[in-house]
Amino acid sequence: MATNGSSIQPHSPSWLRNLGISSWLIVGFVLVIVGSIWLLTQTATIVGPVIVAAVLGAVAGPAVDWLARHRIPRIGGAFLVLLGLVAIAALIFFLVVGGISANSAEISTKVNQALDKIQAGLNDLGVDAQNAKEDVQKAAPEIRTTLLGGVAQGLGGLKSALFFLAFSVLCTLFVLKDGPVMRRFINRHLGVPEAVGAVVTGNVAKSLRSYFLGVSIIAAFNGVVIGAAALVVGVPLAGTIAVVTFVGAYIPFVGAWVAGAFAVLIALGTTGTDAAIVMAVVSLLANSVLQQMIQPLVMGATLGINPLVVLVVTIGAGALFGMVGLTLAAPLTSAAVHIVNELRERAPDMPTVRQAPEPAPSG
Repeated sequence: MATNGSSIQPHSPSWLRNLGISSWLIVGFVLVIVGSIWLLTQTATIVGPVIVAAVLGAVAGPAVDWLARHRIPRIGGAFLVLLGLVAIAALIFFLVVGGISANSAEISTKVNQALDKIQAGLNDLGVDAQNAKEDVQKAAPEIRTTLLGGVAQGLGGLKSALFFLAFSVLCTLFVLKDGPVMRRFINRHLGVPEAVGAVVTGNVAKSLRSYFLGVSIIAAFNGVVIGAAALVVGVPLAGTIAVVTFVGAYIPFVGAWVAGAFAVLIALGTTGTDAAIVMAVVSLLANSVLQQMIQPLVMGATLGINPLVVLVVTIGAGALFGMVGLTLAAPLTSAAVHIVNELRERAPDMPTVRQAPEPAPSG
């Protein structure tokens, strides 16, 4: 059959074209994520200290601002705040390390006693726990190494922990001293209007401060509750248990439960089954029911995101970016939510953010 000289061009349906475009966008997104992970891995020696300095600068920056308003030169205020941060870190480190190291032999003995009691209980139930006990005993000496070397393992990709610490301190000093200058520079070079950049950086810093303040309050709450329970029940090393619980709370969703398990093992090996059950119940309540009662008051009003969202983004970011993702996922997600809300609210007053007016009808 003849045609009018025009060939028939096949046309793919619109849904298929949209699917193809979306697929390529997903591929590009995955490549960006994979490339970012690879780049962070290759540059961890530099990126790690810079991230630590940025977080500490955002959290402790207001203290330097307060000192500057009281006629203390900014460089002096930065030194004072940095010394305070180093003193706090050293105090926590020596409390944890000192408490565990000074009682390492005792802890090892008590863990073995706890394992014996667990095996005896399982044997009474007709369960052969000898193999399981042997496996756990092989892993038991690693408990002290895990508690004391968790930070070192987190820095395993770095060539030198000493370099990491020194460079982190140096970067933190510069961030504290020149924080406002750096923020204005970032605002001008974000690729968006400077007013929008100010909204972005301001909300990121605010979310970081709110998050770590909330975590500190919750960590102190858990440490006091579990440490007091250990003291009342008569479990030895109550102070060490409290400090380990406090520090563990900074590792989202994992650290507090590991610290709770540590307290239960110590109680089982020293005071007995009843004390272990009490510690298990207290740890469960402190890390779930009681924490859920205070968490909305402490963090809900500041972060403004659902706890389920916090859980999902924290686990996902932790799987992709390790400890950095675990720590920063929740505050950065909160910052993104607040940035979008603030830009939407301020759109009428910000011509660069306001949507373009609809064209006048022709004719």
